[in-house]
Amino acid sequence: MKNLNEDIQTGSFKPVYCLFGEENFLKRSYRGRLKEAITGEDQMNLTVWDGKEVGISQVIDIAETMPFFAERRLIIVDGSGWFKKDAGVLPDYLERMPKTSHLLFVEAAVDKRNRFYKKAASLGRVVELKRQPFSELSVWAGSILKKAGKKITGQTMDYFLSLTGDDMDYIRSELDKLTAYTGGRNVVTVQDIEAVCCQQVTGKVFDMIGAVAGRRQAQALKLYYDLLTVRESAGRILALISRHFHQLLLMKELMEKGAGTDRMAKALGVPPFAVGKLKNQVRAFEKTELYRCAERCAASEEAVKTGKLSDTLAVELLIVEFSGAR
Repeated sequence: MKNLNEDIQTGSFKPVYCLFGEENFLKRSYRGRLKEAITGEDQMNLTVWDGKEVGISQVIDIAETMPFFAERRLIIVDGSGWFKKDAGVLPDYLERMPKTSHLLFVEAAVDKRNRFYKKAASLGRVVELKRQPFSELSVWAGSILKKAGKKITGQTMDYFLSLTGDDMDYIRSELDKLTAYTGGRNVVTVQDIEAVCCQQVTGKVFDMIGAVAGRRQAQALKLYYDLLTVRESAGRILALISRHFHQLLLMKELMEKGAGTDRMAKALGVPPFAVGKLKNQVRAFEKTELYRCAERCAASEEAVKTGKLSDTLAVELLIVEFSGAR
């Protein structure tokens, strides 16, 4: 992100940019900032395409067109998929593209072995926008509240983030609710948070794993079905369960090494206050069990990707297996 910020601040732009990763808020933010910096309000020299509706030849045709009474032309393609599959002549074209044209791709994921990825990375910037650490989220959320004339203590902010998780879109929507709810009051309290904020899916998955650890199979399944009822994606739940077991395995290894709370929090990508909760949960599992659970999660994700299992059934089977007798 540092390089992106420098390009935007200096006005020195690369011929091609690719923004990818799971943090959609940041992808939208940098997409908008690059658009504003390169073309501003100029709509004549801006072309935006859905990647599913555009071909490589169309992108090249527009890129070959000189900007109309301006220095630059910007072409934005959302979700092209060309960073994971054959992009035809586009990788070679980048080397001879007019200096007045700039390409901006926004992707869900990339394959770093892909030829277009390698060419874009060498000539431009390919930037992964990941979920942010809680220390950064705390500062960011605090700045939003400050702009709204609100104050919040560090402890209260920790509690707020324990409910929201690390999805910036969700955090922002919950901050808007808090700002509206508190009205003329300038201090956000725990009671305000409890009144208007919903526990994010990551927190419910934590509770689900807690039920699994305690062999409370019925409760674990109920929590899962509750998430499905509110239209939470089974695929995302599966990914979160897999991530959680990998965190527990890493926590077990760090505990064996005698690591402190701060080191654990940094390694796990969680706020320090969450370390104690994870410690309590990890004690319910032997290290060999955690290895097995992590491996089973990976196998289930592969089975879903290859069409051998539906994501809904895959999660259900894991819950039943993990919460059974050990």
